[in-house]
Amino acid sequence: MIRLQRVGRINDPSYRLVVVERARAAKAGKYVEKVGSYNPKSKERVLDGERIKYWMSVGAKPTGTVHNMLISAGVISGKKINVLPKKNVAKPAEPVAEAAPAAAA
Repeated sequence: MIRLQRVGRINDPSYRLVVVERARAAKAGKYVEKVGSYNPKSKERVLDGERIKYWMSVGAKPTGTVHNMLISAGVISGKKINVLPKKNVAKPAEPVAEAAPAAAA
Protein backbone atom coordinates (compact mmCIF):
# COMPACT_ATOMS: atom_id res chain seq x y z
CA MET A 1 0.00 0.00 0.00
CA ILE A 2 1.26 3.50 -0.83
CA ARG A 3 0.21 6.00 1.82
CA LEU A 4 1.14 9.25 3.53
CA GLN A 5 3.15 9.19 6.76
CA ARG A 6 3.06 12.36 8.81
CA VAL A 7 6.36 13.79 9.99
CA GLY A 8 7.25 17.21 11.31
CA ARG A 9 6.52 19.32 14.35
CA ILE A 10 3.21 20.26 15.92
CA ASN A 11 1.34 22.73 13.67
CA ASP A 12 3.95 22.26 10.95
CA PRO A 13 3.02 19.06 9.11
CA SER A 14 4.89 17.45 6.28
CA TYR A 15 4.37 14.00 4.86
CA ARG A 16 6.37 11.15 3.38
CA LEU A 17 4.95 8.97 0.63
CA VAL A 18 5.87 5.48 1.76
CA VAL A 19 5.23 1.91 0.66
CA VAL A 20 4.08 -0.17 3.64
CA GLU A 21 2.54 -3.55 4.17
CA ARG A 22 -1.21 -3.19 4.51
CA ALA A 23 -1.28 -4.69 8.01
CA ARG A 24 1.16 -2.13 9.45
CA ALA A 25 0.18 1.35 10.55
CA ALA A 26 1.68 4.39 8.83
CA LYS A 27 2.83 5.75 12.19
CA ALA A 28 4.84 2.63 13.00
CA GLY A 29 7.79 4.11 11.13
CA LYS A 30 8.67 0.81 9.51
CA TYR A 31 8.13 1.22 5.81
CA VAL A 32 9.43 -0.75 2.86
CA GLU A 33 10.52 2.25 0.79
CA LYS A 34 10.15 6.04 0.77
CA VAL A 35 8.94 7.15 -2.67
CA GLY A 36 8.32 10.86 -2.14
CA SER A 37 7.39 13.71 0.15
CA TYR A 38 4.72 16.42 0.38
CA ASN A 39 4.66 19.72 2.26
CA PRO A 40 1.06 21.06 2.46
CA LYS A 41 2.11 24.56 3.56
CA SER A 42 4.36 25.26 0.57
CA LYS A 43 2.49 22.79 -1.73
CA GLU A 44 5.86 21.24 -2.57
CA ARG A 45 5.71 17.66 -3.87
CA VAL A 46 8.69 15.44 -4.58
CA LEU A 47 7.64 12.16 -6.19
CA ASP A 48 9.75 9.31 -7.55
CA GLY A 49 7.49 8.37 -10.45
CA GLU A 50 9.54 5.37 -11.58
CA ARG A 51 9.44 3.68 -8.17
CA ILE A 52 5.76 4.49 -7.68
CA LYS A 53 4.91 2.87 -11.02
CA TYR A 54 7.07 -0.13 -10.11
CA TRP A 55 5.32 -0.67 -6.78
CA MET A 56 1.91 -0.29 -8.40
CA SER A 57 2.86 -2.86 -11.03
CA VAL A 58 3.81 -5.28 -8.23
CA GLY A 59 0.41 -4.79 -6.58
CA ALA A 60 0.70 -1.85 -4.18
CA LYS A 61 -2.48 0.23 -4.11
CA PRO A 62 -2.41 3.94 -3.22
CA THR A 63 -4.84 5.41 -0.70
CA GLY A 64 -7.49 7.78 -2.05
CA THR A 65 -5.55 10.94 -1.23
CA VAL A 66 -2.31 9.59 -2.69
CA HIS A 67 -4.21 8.41 -5.80
CA ASN A 68 -5.56 11.95 -6.35
CA MET A 69 -2.09 13.43 -5.76
CA LEU A 70 -0.52 11.10 -8.34
CA ILE A 71 -3.16 12.03 -10.92
CA SER A 72 -2.58 15.76 -10.29
CA ALA A 73 1.17 15.29 -10.69
CA GLY A 74 0.70 13.30 -13.91
CA VAL A 75 2.37 10.13 -12.61
CA ILE A 76 -0.74 8.03 -13.36
CA SER A 77 -3.85 8.69 -15.41
CA GLY A 78 -7.47 8.18 -14.49
CA LYS A 79 -10.28 9.83 -12.60
CA LYS A 80 -9.93 11.29 -9.14
CA ILE A 81 -11.64 9.62 -6.18
CA ASN A 82 -13.97 11.46 -3.81
CA VAL A 83 -12.22 11.12 -0.45
CA LEU A 84 -14.52 13.38 1.56
CA PRO A 85 -16.65 11.66 4.18
CA LYS A 86 -20.27 11.00 3.30
CA LYS A 87 -22.80 13.14 5.09
CA ASN A 88 -25.30 11.34 7.27
CA VAL A 89 -28.70 12.90 6.78
CA ALA A 90 -30.84 12.50 9.88
CA LYS A 91 -34.12 10.88 9.02
CA PRO A 92 -37.19 12.46 10.62
CA ALA A 93 -38.62 10.39 13.43
CA GLU A 94 -41.73 8.51 12.42
CA PRO A 95 -44.83 9.42 14.43
CA VAL A 96 -45.77 6.78 16.96
CA ALA A 97 -48.91 4.96 15.88
CA GLU A 98 -51.64 5.52 18.47
CA ALA A 99 -53.50 2.52 19.76
CA ALA A 100 -56.83 1.96 18.01
CA PRO A 101 -59.76 3.12 20.18
CA ALA A 102 -61.57 0.25 21.84
CA ALA A 103 -64.87 -0.59 20.20
CA ALA A 104 -67.89 0.21 22.43
CA ALA A 105 -70.16 -2.75 22.75
